[in-house]
Amino acid sequence: MKKFFVMGLGLSAAFAMTSCKSSESAYKKAYEKARQQQVVATEQEPALTQTPTLVEVSPVTSTTTTPVTGNQDMSSVRVQSENVTVVSGSGLKAYSVVCGSFSLKANAEGLQNTLKNAGYNAQIAYNEAKNMYRVIASTFDDKSAAVQSRGTLRATYPDAWLLWTK
Repeated sequence: MKKFFVMGLGLSAAFAMTSCKSSESAYKKAYEKARQQQVVATEQEPALTQTPTLVEVSPVTSTTTTPVTGNQDMSSVRVQSENVTVVSGSGLKAYSVVCGSFSLKANAEGLQNTLKNAGYNAQIAYNEAKNMYRVIASTFDDKSAAVQSRGTLRATYPDAWLLWTK
């Protein structure tokens, strides 16, 4: 009887020890599955129906940043010039207000959705030279309207800046 008791206790202990360990292979399988889903999602992104147009722009020499109030001279407002391609949106005008820059497209899409929910016609432009996705809240033909919009957006996005494309 004592032999059966010791043998049962030994089997119970062996069972308990083998069933409690974490399996590294389970984590690896979950990682591989997520990675495969990411690859499939990337492959299934809709292809552009037309070739993106690259816009050549020249750098702006003005480098001072001054808050704009009233009838202040617009030439003192800092504007950055970059060569970008529109990835998501209807197209850019001469001056655009950039609210965020991301190296991952998914992060840029998240901010774009936030801005769209706030009522902006948000777009995403890609700067191939810097490998950055620029999230543009609004775009304008004239600099003064862009400066006013940037001022409004800086309440929520303090690093908002102006992008100039020719």
